[in-house]
Parts: sequence; C-alpha cells; structure tokens
Amino acid sequence: MFYLLLPFLLVAFSSLVKRTIKSNRQQATDFGIIITAYKNVHIAEGLVQSILKQSYANHHIYLVADQCDVTNFGLQNEQLTLLKPDPPLNLKVKSIIYAVEQFVRAHDYIIVFDADNLAHPNFLAEINAYVNAGYSAIQGQRTAKNLDTLMAGADALGEFYKNYVDRYAPYLLGSSAVISGSGMAIARDLYLAYLNSPEIEKGKELGKKMLQEDKILQNFILSSRQRIVYAWDAVLYDEKVSTPNAVETQRSRWLYSYFQNFPNALALIAKGLLGWNWNQLLFGIITAGLPMFILLGLSGGAFLVGIFIAPWMALLILMAMFVFVSNIFLTLYLSKAPAPVWNAAKGAPYFVFKQLTALLKMGNPQKNFKPTEHQHHVTIDELIKPSDKV
Repeated sequence: MFYLLLPFLLVAFSSLVKRTIKSNRQQATDFGIIITAYKNVHIAEGLVQSILKQSYANHHIYLVADQCDVTNFGLQNEQLTLLKPDPPLNLKVKSIIYAVEQFVRAHDYIIVFDADNLAHPNFLAEINAYVNAGYSAIQGQRTAKNLDTLMAGADALGEFYKNYVDRYAPYLLGSSAVISGSGMAIARDLYLAYLNSPEIEKGKELGKKMLQEDKILQNFILSSRQRIVYAWDAVLYDEKVSTPNAVETQRSRWLYSYFQNFPNALALIAKGLLGWNWNQLLFGIITAGLPMFILLGLSGGAFLVGIFIAPWMALLILMAMFVFVSNIFLTLYLSKAPAPVWNAAKGAPYFVFKQLTALLKMGNPQKNFKPTEHQHHVTIDELIKPSDKV
C-alpha cells in the first residue's frame, strides 16, 4: 500500500517547494555532445540539425554511426565529427566510450542523446543555467516526438507521469531525478570516472545482458553522494513506440533491467539509512518501486483476497488504488499534457497486456532484446511552434 500512496505524497509535498535556480557564475560551458546511432544514421539528421540551431553555440557533436551506411549522410559542419567504428561495437556504452576517445578537446560537460531525439532550441542554454548553479549531473525533460498512434500516446502518458513522479518531484524535495537514458549532462570528470568503473567494464563483457548504462550511471552518481537535478525547461523530444510489437520489445528490456537493478536500489536505501543521506534514501525507495502495471495487478489481487479475509483491508487497498490512479491524471494536468495523451488512456489496457507479454520474453535477452526501430523523420522546425522557440 505504501507504493500506491507514495507518488501522490511526492506530488503533494513537492507542490509546496518553489523551483529556483541560483547561478553562482556566468560560465560558457563547453559541451561535448555524443549521439549514438545503430544501423540507422539518417534518423539522427534531425537531431544534429536541432543542435546546430541551438541558441547556445559552445559545443561539439560526435555522431557514432555503428553498423550504419554513411554514404548518403549529407550533413557536414565544423562542429560535427562523424565516427564510424570498425569493427562494429554493437553496444551503446561502447559507442559512448569510442566517442570520448575521439574528443577534439577536453569538454567541460558531456551530454548523451539517442539518435531519434530532437533538442529544443534552448536546450543547451537551459542546461548551462544549471551548470552555472553548480550542479554536476543534470537531466533534461524528455517528451514525445510523435503521438500518431494509441500506443505512442500511451507510451507518452507513462513518460509524463514518470517525469513528474520519478524526476521532478524528487528533485524539488532535495533528492535526485531518475535518469531518462538520454538528454543528461554530466561533468566530464564524473562521467569519465563512471565510464572507467568496474560496473561498465563488466557490462561490456555481458553485451545485451548488461544492466542498462543509464542505471549504472545513476547508481554511480548517487553512490558518489552527488545529486541528479531535473531541468524542467531543458526539453528534448523522443520517439515513442507506435506499434504493439515495439511496446513488447522495448518493455522486455526495461523490465529485465528493473529486476537487475533491484538489489542496487535496496543498497541505496541501506546507504541512505546508515549514512543519514536523504538523497540516497528517497532515490533508492523510488527506484525500488515496482513497475506500474505490476503494482496495480498485485494490489488488485490483494483486494480480491481481502474481500473474503479482511474486508476493511480490502477497502483500504481499493482507496489507495483510487488515489494512485487519480494521481496519474493529476500529473498529466500539472504537466499540461496534450489531448492525444489524455485520449490514450483508453488504450492503457492493451498497452498493459503487451507489457505482460514482455515479461515472458525478458528471460532470454540475447534472443529477444532487439533495438527499437525509429521511423519518424521530423525536424525541430516541424515539431514546435514559432512561439516555443523564444
């Protein structure tokens, strides 16, 4: 029942905190931007263009085209380095390490994007404000690039919810935001220490069985007693899964990684309790929480059993489930989610069903874990309104 009520408590208490950024200096941070493309370099063209159009210009882009045909890749710029590793790397973290080894200079901060992302014109400027406030780990706000199908809308609905409950609210309450997997900026020395950590060395040998690199990164940062702050206004766009099969493929990886990471979450809770560290404690509690559909499924089962054994307990569980579901829609309202996301709620049962089938496939990662296919070739100018660029 605790995890049914925790999200609402996070939202409620965080609403009492005023978001402020106090810049200690006015530094023109030098960003090294890494883009990892796998078997499809052309999906990254829109992202590269969006970065080159940033209102903040002190950066260099490293596009790693792993197993990609770059023959017809037409973008050239003095701020862009196109890398084609040979032999192929076949692992995102290896692509990141390869890019770091090719840096043209020692950048102050490293930002990692997925190839299907797009960056709002003010993304880097917003990130730089947090850098000037003294933060060493900053997560941007990832939102939907496409809402063309019910599945994409349902995927986006989950991200709006997670952005608020797992990222924004914990940050406001003095803890850390869960890393999204892209759009995060990390101080160079901290990021290089992470890349040289034993967990990454072990992961490179495990291949598809490795713990997702974003989870290794957040665990490393929290274990170093650092915070991951959440830059609400540093917006990047991410392609949402559009088909049931894509949902199944993506969620099988995510579920596998959740169960892999569960012991690490418990370890952070223990560190937080023993070391009186609120940042580690709350972050560990949040990352230990069950995936939403499993939590609601188990709660529903407990409610049915409770009807016959302890009706009063069944009533409490039902009330807690109502609070949990209501809080999902509250976060959509607070986040000003667009209409297609609200409408996608009707597709939630089928979306949940595909996650259940994903559970059955996570036992064989080498066979079932495939990269998500990206098909939405959109430019930043096509995606946002002129008024949003200001």
